[in-house]
Amino acid sequence: MRKSIANLLACLFFVTTLVACSQDDTPKTAAGKTVADLILTNGRVYTLNWAEPAADGSIMPDAPRNDRGWQPDADAVAITGDTIAFVGTTREALQHQGESTRVVDLAGATVIPGLVDSHTHVFGLGESISQVNLVGIDTEEEAVALVAERAKSVPKGQWIIGQGWDEGAWANRYPDKTLLSAAVPDHPVFLDSLHGFAGWVNQKALDVAGITADTEVPVGGDMRLGDDGEPNGLFLNRATVMIDNALPAASQEELMQHALAGLRQMAADGYVAVHDAGLDTRKMQALEELEATGQLPVRVYAMLSLRDEELTRNWIAKGPDTDNDSMLVTRTVKAYYDGALGSRGARLLYDYSDMPGHRGVSGDNYGFNEALNAEAMKKGFQIAIHAIGDAGNREAMDILEAVIRENPQTRDNRHRIEHAQVIHPDDLPRLGELGFIASMEPPHAMEDKTWAEERLGPERVLGAYAWRSLREADARLTFNSDNPGSDHSIFYGLHSAITRQDKNQQPEGGWYADQAMNADEAVRAYTSWSAYASFRENETGVIEEGRWADLTVMDVDPFILADERPADILQGRILMTIVAGNVVYELE
Repeated sequence: MRKSIANLLACLFFVTTLVACSQDDTPKTAAGKTVADLILTNGRVYTLNWAEPAADGSIMPDAPRNDRGWQPDADAVAITGDTIAFVGTTREALQHQGESTRVVDLAGATVIPGLVDSHTHVFGLGESISQVNLVGIDTEEEAVALVAERAKSVPKGQWIIGQGWDEGAWANRYPDKTLLSAAVPDHPVFLDSLHGFAGWVNQKALDVAGITADTEVPVGGDMRLGDDGEPNGLFLNRATVMIDNALPAASQEELMQHALAGLRQMAADGYVAVHDAGLDTRKMQALEELEATGQLPVRVYAMLSLRDEELTRNWIAKGPDTDNDSMLVTRTVKAYYDGALGSRGARLLYDYSDMPGHRGVSGDNYGFNEALNAEAMKKGFQIAIHAIGDAGNREAMDILEAVIRENPQTRDNRHRIEHAQVIHPDDLPRLGELGFIASMEPPHAMEDKTWAEERLGPERVLGAYAWRSLREADARLTFNSDNPGSDHSIFYGLHSAITRQDKNQQPEGGWYADQAMNADEAVRAYTSWSAYASFRENETGVIEEGRWADLTVMDVDPFILADERPADILQGRILMTIVAGNVVYELE
């Protein structure tokens, strides 16, 4: 017995010694602090580690704000590995400095939790970099001139792709193939619209695609015909897939390059994570390969396309990812329920104000598979339903609520309404009651404001882009860009959310300014609230010891500027983007 006790004590001593040695192996400074790999000093650090604003926008008493305005609640951050080791003063942070520590003097730059774009399309963004850019083009003639110029350097017969003409602003003067075909007769041309709900092609593209008046149009689509009874080159809503299907398929290597180009651009613009909305099989394969080879520069929260039935069923069979730490996490299914407001595809409860007798398309008429959607919910997937019109939003909420009533545990999946653009007053409280997240784009409101009221009328528009009303109904928000359809610049996003004005500071006083967010809310909607939307609120979204070292550094202070000179937010620049402790972008 004594020998057994002696052996036990010896083993305990050995284990204790091992633990102590393991603890001692952690590099320490002379001051006994953990050695940091990176220390950011002399910054304006807003940790967001205070209570979020009330639903009416009131700032909480513990926020770092007083009669003189906002003040950062720290000025330095120390990072060890992929984790924040210290947040506080520069003097204390420097106690974590070792021989190999990189110290960056921020000289007053602003640090916030890493930005998240919670609804993006990085493959499209990466591809658009090499396409004809039509964003901001006002007329058909200007667009055709840009395409004709590009054609000079493209071999005959090769496709020319463009993107960015505004299907909402052009809705009463949609282009056709006439000018485009005359200017560019030898290249098939496809010009995608700003939000992807309209496509414009020339005759060569129609010939290559084999599209005639007799070609079957997908349910929920509109192929316009000319006076001769043949396709006039304009495709709306789901009809755009008729052209998409005719485009040369990108190789897997090209898809990976598109993804990398898009993700690197997002990193350069301050984003530490993206929620990529509506990925099909090939795009998922590209992302999986990039993750396996360690090439993803920012975190990707993947949203599977419900329209890719085989992919969705494969994931239903194995269930959603349960980890958060991987650079690629898949736990969401993205579904389209209706079309866009600009192209009059959004489903409305009553007729469009500028098109009597028309209410848009939705549900089965827009390719929505309700049964498959329910299967994914029951398997534990978060559902993100694209819903724009007030009928589209109501019906999308009905569909989710019906499954929740049958399977109460599915409520915990934090389901999302992507865009939540026009909501009837009776439905506003439902988002909060059901725990749904409204995933919205401040830039869309500013881009749509010139025509949205024409579509909706003066009463319905009050429930459109209604961020404050949603907050007051206890709905959770997350903000994003839906790029490449909108400029994803955080400075544009914050400015839109805070001022309800466009880049020219119009209209004066803001468009329905009672729906505006304050700086605290706007920053959270791109950081901590977006972290919640991806089940990561315990790992990120706040700058705090022990959390992920995901940070964004910029040369303007949006908290101060929102109060004093909000237009100056648009002049901001990203100085540094840090993901898992790695500097993935730094302004030279």
